[in-house]
Amino acid sequence: MSIDLGKMPKLGFGMMRLPEKDGTIDIDHVCRMVDACLQAGMNYFDSAYVYHGGNSERAMKEALTKRHSRESFMLATKLPAWCMSKPEDRDRIFNEQMERCGVDYFDFYLLHSVEDGGNGDTYERLDCYNWGLQKKAEGKIRHFGFSFHGSPEYLEKTLDAHPETEFVQIQLNYADWENPVVRSGKLYDILHRRNIPMIIMEPVKGGTLANLTPELEKKYKTVRPDASAASWALRFVGSLPGVMTILSGMSSEEQMQDNIATFTHFEPLTEKEQALVQEVCTIMLNVPQIGCTACRYCTDGCPMHISIPDVFRAVNTMTLYKEEFRPKAFYGGLIGQGYGRASDCIACGQCEGVCPQHLHIIDLLKDAAVKLDT
Repeated sequence: MSIDLGKMPKLGFGMMRLPEKDGTIDIDHVCRMVDACLQAGMNYFDSAYVYHGGNSERAMKEALTKRHSRESFMLATKLPAWCMSKPEDRDRIFNEQMERCGVDYFDFYLLHSVEDGGNGDTYERLDCYNWGLQKKAEGKIRHFGFSFHGSPEYLEKTLDAHPETEFVQIQLNYADWENPVVRSGKLYDILHRRNIPMIIMEPVKGGTLANLTPELEKKYKTVRPDASAASWALRFVGSLPGVMTILSGMSSEEQMQDNIATFTHFEPLTEKEQALVQEVCTIMLNVPQIGCTACRYCTDGCPMHISIPDVFRAVNTMTLYKEEFRPKAFYGGLIGQGYGRASDCIACGQCEGVCPQHLHIIDLLKDAAVKLDT
């Protein structure tokens, strides 16, 4: 069954940053958000085996599959290379995912975070591409593809080796278009040239593009006084040809309503607006920041229980806003909740092994400790 781009919703609900209450996913809150998405015609829901320590898929069952007809939504999840060592692990994880989600098939199924070496080698070694095609033939997967965090060269190589790929999910936003590590623009060009539909993740770069400095926010408000900074980032991505669905990891109803409003009567960026986005991007990138997208892959295995993305968020805020009180107060709140300090890092390296952004986390935590623990 081929993907009909015309029937895909432009906004998808990425279930990686769900709202929490008392340390667990707030299911009632998620239910309201799911209902709002479906009511607006945004019926694509994206999870993964590892999101929220495995509880994102379970939340999907409670908020979505138990409460709505199976035909009313499209469900996507992912197979993680780092949780597998032998071929039998593929079915073990897949069957667990079907039970967690309460479904007997997935509309979209992805190999999670394909990249040069590491994950990419694991998927090849365990023959995951042919395994995915087999699951599709069995009717347990409707569409098969992968999410990607590697180099443009490896993307070309993977697509050449696997022409059966139906879609690819990439990180793309205006700040990362020419990022020498992420290289969003080059990845987009490859997929667009090959006419491969794209699902976009991190369109607001983990919230960075939704929380701009007052100076940059004012530039957008001068042109569209009622539009949020996040809407500009989403419109940038939505204006690109070949984009199938844009995932937003929404964690509140306010974020969801703003995003739904952006796509309900979607307006592509005009030429002048594109120039403004480029101007904002140029100014913003003149301030060096830690390129963390808060995917939180690094946190589950940290032996010192350091909330690494939040530490980097505090450092970036200090850098952007040139002030210490609020970032240090935020950091102090993390310590008060039982998280480790940046200076507690024992340099075990597990975080660097799973970071899709290939950050030198150990060194960055040393720098953060100087800024936050002194």
